[in-house]
Amino acid sequence: MTCQHNDPMKIIRFIISFSITATVVVAMNIKIGPMPPLGKFMDPFHGFWATSTAAMDIPEQIYMEGLHQPVRILYDDMLVPHIFAENDDDLYQAVGYAHAFHRLWQMEFQTHAAAGRLSEVVGNITLDMDRGQRRKGLVFGAENFVNNLDEDAERILNNYTKGVNAYINQLDYADYPFEYKLLDYAPEPWTPLKTGLLYKYMSDMLNSGERDIENTNFRSIYGKELLDLIYPDVDSYIDPVVDLPGGWGFTPITKRLDESKDTEKDVISMKLLDQPHRNNGSNNWAVGPERSATGNAFLANDMHLSLYLPSLWFYNQMHTKSMNVFGHSLPGIPFVITGFTDSIAWGFTNAQRDLVDWYKIKFEDEGRSRYLLDGEYVATQKKVEKFHIRGADTFYDTVVYSVFGPVTYDNSFHGKSGKNGYARRWIDHDASTGFNMFYQINRAKNFDDYMAALDQFTSPAQNIVFASVQGDIAHRVQGKYPLNNKEEGKFVKDGTKSSNNWTEYIPNEQNPFWKNPTRGFVSSANQQPADSTYPYYITSRQFESYRNRRINDLLRADSSITLADLKKLHFDNYGLKASESLPFMIQQLNGANLSAQEQDIIQQLKSWDFYYNMDTKAAVYYDIWYNNLYEGIWDEIDSAQNQNIALFYPTDFSTIKLMQQFPSLPFFDNAATPPEKETVKDLALSSFRGMIQKVSEIHDKGIDSWSEYSATEVNHQLRIPSLGYSYIATGGSGDGVVNATGTNHGPSQRIIVELDPKGVKAWGHYPGGQSGNPGSKFYNDMVEAWADGTYFDLLYLDHIDSSNERVIFSQTLSPN
Repeated sequence: MTCQHNDPMKIIRFIISFSITATVVVAMNIKIGPMPPLGKFMDPFHGFWATSTAAMDIPEQIYMEGLHQPVRILYDDMLVPHIFAENDDDLYQAVGYAHAFHRLWQMEFQTHAAAGRLSEVVGNITLDMDRGQRRKGLVFGAENFVNNLDEDAERILNNYTKGVNAYINQLDYADYPFEYKLLDYAPEPWTPLKTGLLYKYMSDMLNSGERDIENTNFRSIYGKELLDLIYPDVDSYIDPVVDLPGGWGFTPITKRLDESKDTEKDVISMKLLDQPHRNNGSNNWAVGPERSATGNAFLANDMHLSLYLPSLWFYNQMHTKSMNVFGHSLPGIPFVITGFTDSIAWGFTNAQRDLVDWYKIKFEDEGRSRYLLDGEYVATQKKVEKFHIRGADTFYDTVVYSVFGPVTYDNSFHGKSGKNGYARRWIDHDASTGFNMFYQINRAKNFDDYMAALDQFTSPAQNIVFASVQGDIAHRVQGKYPLNNKEEGKFVKDGTKSSNNWTEYIPNEQNPFWKNPTRGFVSSANQQPADSTYPYYITSRQFESYRNRRINDLLRADSSITLADLKKLHFDNYGLKASESLPFMIQQLNGANLSAQEQDIIQQLKSWDFYYNMDTKAAVYYDIWYNNLYEGIWDEIDSAQNQNIALFYPTDFSTIKLMQQFPSLPFFDNAATPPEKETVKDLALSSFRGMIQKVSEIHDKGIDSWSEYSATEVNHQLRIPSLGYSYIATGGSGDGVVNATGTNHGPSQRIIVELDPKGVKAWGHYPGGQSGNPGSKFYNDMVEAWADGTYFDLLYLDHIDSSNERVIFSQTLSPN
């Protein structure tokens, strides 16, 4: 007996699309060269059609090596596996099997990307990216992580690996997930290192944001005074994550001021590797019983990441005698990452902290065998990286390691000077106990358990919100943060002095934290972690300055918050940035000779309520106008980028503040129109008229409303049109709006949990489905609900209940 859940129409649409285009697919937005062997791929008995009709059937009974006792998996009507095991070893083996069963290709493709191995699959078009991944130290960090796990974490990971491989080992070609057949390669055995790579892949996405090289370049070109004005360490201290002015209650540790900590003064000209998406972030909040209409604490979370299919997240419940946890897992990692137990709930937003430093390395010669350190030349360590390239010869890259970390840029990669290199020191190069945190919080019963679990967490740095059935709420900004003097780590450091390396870290107990604040709620949205009295130096690539204030304003205004209120807050489309900039922009047009059409647009903008709702037109006008204005202001940065001089685009908050307070700033002068000296008033008018022209152009293409213009899409990771969504009608914006839905980036999940002592309840969705098989109806069955604000009741079982009306299938994994 099997449980079938296939949708042949999606596969039929793909056949038509594939046959008509007969073109190469695109992976990671990059074209892949060779087509799969068409006869093999189109074989109705073993090719991709076999995947749609057979490979996703769930067998009722599986016999598995290594299990001690039977494991029951109940699948509900969302295809969520509720896994019941008698012990941890069996549980994690079963979790590995379930993850692989539903998401194997996604798991492996992401770890190939992290390991710098995409060229093995797609050819030399990804070689530069692959080299960059290894030179940044993702494999180096994953190896340090896996090789230094404690005995318990190692055992969990080994059992998880057994479960993944139990699924892989039973596969024939006909059973391969669709994408393997399309790209014509085979799954390989899972290893603990692959899990480590996925962990570092997420950390790289979340904790690699920095601007040391960009800051160094800007200071060298424009000077320190302008740098401080345009790029303050914190844009605004309004509504930090933790707001305790003067009430921190600890004596900070101090670091000796070292005058030898020189920083690079010259312009660094080289093409940098891509930075993480600047909108990577999240919202979370918890409401205490005194502000809740039910008298119970609530917790809400939505994490803002790239949107694609198969979805990043996977729901599962894990149950043993000592644990009952439900939530979002990352297929490839054996824990619930964010979710709830029968007693507590927790969620994440990115802490945005700068956890990368760069060091200028001075080699003795172009051979890079020795580098200057503390007055003498010392030996480098070299690792020859081997890149197998599909359809081409193997490529070898010698990566040099210094005392600070891998030398990412040198004369063989993006660098120009034969005797200089730039070494990357990243917190995720270090061994860590992050898995211990997830193990403990998946079993947490109360606030003390939450705090003890977080003590184990070092990276990626996060704002971790908490609520419990006891009525406690809390927030802690947790990570392993280097202890820096003011501006230390803000610029490229001198790599000839070992004293410039990290030596001390802020103690866990002195990270920003509060419990049960008198205001009755806690929240975070990637803003600054603490108020200005926090005694440690903090910097970031950028902190958020809008969503945090909007969330707090709405929570403060409601003393009897309901579930409906929390759902509405998730989907709040109000643009605080627009409300603080548009009136000023309109004011700059005073006295201008405007046409009737231009005056009509101005009236529509003046009447706009600042909500990015689907059908609004004014949001389109504002967005185009503001972006034109922004680009006109910072055209010098764009020009430098074109010359491989990396500079960072200022934040919107800083840009708007500069427009309002420094209207004659040199950057407001258009460098392309000498000898005229423009001010912000001139740029406002020219960018407004540029907006009018663009609006006319997109109108001719049938684009008028905000949803048509923002054009949210959720595509397959290989960009196959028939297997994703090229347009979804949504409101919201990734531009400082709580509902941060953008074109291909936004809320990757939403969850709300009520911590009712009589039984925890939860509601949620994400833009995808549980299955990774495009032929399954569970591949994308939550997308419309995610877009229109419909939440699913998340089934949370306290025992094996196969008679529950929402259980659609029961599977047993038995010892072999």
